[in-house]
Amino acid sequence: MAQEKRQAKLEKKIGVKIAKLHPDAQIPQYQTPGSAGFDFVSVERVELKPGEWRGIATGLAIELPEGYELQVRPRSGLALKKGVSVLNSPGTIDSDYRGEIKVILINFGQTPVILEKGERIAQGVIAPVVQAQFGEVEVEELTPTQRGSGGFGSTGIK
Repeated sequence: MAQEKRQAKLEKKIGVKIAKLHPDAQIPQYQTPGSAGFDFVSVERVELKPGEWRGIATGLAIELPEGYELQVRPRSGLALKKGVSVLNSPGTIDSDYRGEIKVILINFGQTPVILEKGERIAQGVIAPVVQAQFGEVEVEELTPTQRGSGGFGSTGIK
């Protein structure tokens, strides 16, 4: 039974073409069998001053199958230890993008942070994409719900 579950899990993998655009680029790898994400590594040494953000080069380009996206997410260790996170989290790499993957990092801390060449700077998660068909059914009113038009914080206990 355990072997069948492992085999089913392996069948969920998709092929992703990857190009190294820089000699120091590192092909991502999953660190454990249960990992949802893989790490991106910087190919440059960067100093981020407090409040500063910058696109950091990974030296990689990918070709995702149609119907998938690559989400670029923060690394919790980098956020906890250095106060650095992905600014547009999660960033999206579309299946038709072929340029270099850069990670927009911001220093939320109070002191400058040095990110070394070869340092893990973000993680990537590949996810399926569903596109909506807008305008197929245009209506004057939407179906009412208990929440209605209640916005931010409106679902909490009052």
